Amino acid sequence: MSKFRVVVTDDRFGSYDEEHEVLEAIGCSVEIYDLDDPRKAAQHLKGADGILVNMLPITADLIASMDKCRVLSRYGVGIDNIDVEAATARGIWVTRVPDYGFEEVSDHALALLLALARNIPYVDRRVREGGWNIGGEYRNHRIKGRVLGIVGFGLIGQSLNRKVASLGLSKVLVHDPYVDKKLVESKGALRVDMDTLVRESDFISIHVPLTEETEGIIGETELRRMKAGAVLINTSRGSVVDERALTAALEAGAISGAGLDVYENEPLPMDSRLRDFDRVILTDHTAYYSEEAIVELKRKAALDVAAVLEGREPRYPVNRPSAIET
Repeated sequence: MSKFRVVVTDDRFGSYDEEHEVLEAIGCSVEIYDLDDPRKAAQHLKGADGILVNMLPITADLIASMDKCRVLSRYGVGIDNIDVEAATARGIWVTRVPDYGFEEVSDHALALLLALARNIPYVDRRVREGGWNIGGEYRNHRIKGRVLGIVGFGLIGQSLNRKVASLGLSKVLVHDPYVDKKLVESKGALRVDMDTLVRESDFISIHVPLTEETEGIIGETELRRMKAGAVLINTSRGSVVDERALTAALEAGAISGAGLDVYENEPLPMDSRLRDFDRVILTDHTAYYSEEAIVELKRKAALDVAAVLEGREPRYPVNRPSAIET
């Protein structure tokens, strides 16, 4: 009989070799479900010692029904779908994986930037339709000498900054009040306030977690202050950008375009007006994805579950319950 019971709430990966390898080594059984309703999830999570969660909302009510759970480990960086306060009050560790996939997300942001700068999706569509010599239908501008603004200078923002070093940008501006100015300058960038960044940048790439402070950080005011030819790239969370204001800015030509991997509502609704713009690139919240990143994510998430169940502190804690049960 297994010593511990671990439940995976969202069957998004298909294969769970990494989880089985890590957790079965300490006497865990691993059960895989595909849950999307917190109310229906309670019956499956009751009696679980550890839970690996992806997208399922872990509400206060759901946490209250967990009679044995000691650790909630999220597959990902953000923890906005978990009521951390309720988990802490219940004595449950919450963990995440903050250092996986940052190379992939910065790759994706750079790919969106380059594709928008060269109008590649639009040209591709026109050539497939039979078009040729269509340069007069759009305007490309040289990247060299232009300005990149990075909002959020954690692992992803710093990785993007490293990757654009060969593009010949005139400067990279960074807005992140939680990062020391000397660190930003040591990476060859300039730390500025948000107003300066939105006014001066030709490309703006967002790399912040979703919090009360960052929700709507790019709204009507910021979009109005951006350059008319500027483009906005978001690979963080949809709600950090006011989509209604973004749509209005695109319709008015207040900004040139956008590259979006995340949205306020996911999947992106079929009636979203963002689908209508030639200068908007849409991807499906997969900036994090590579085969290597998925293996790293799954293993690290499972290792933190194993650590807590063995009476150790997790490597990537979000909270600190009052006591560690052994």
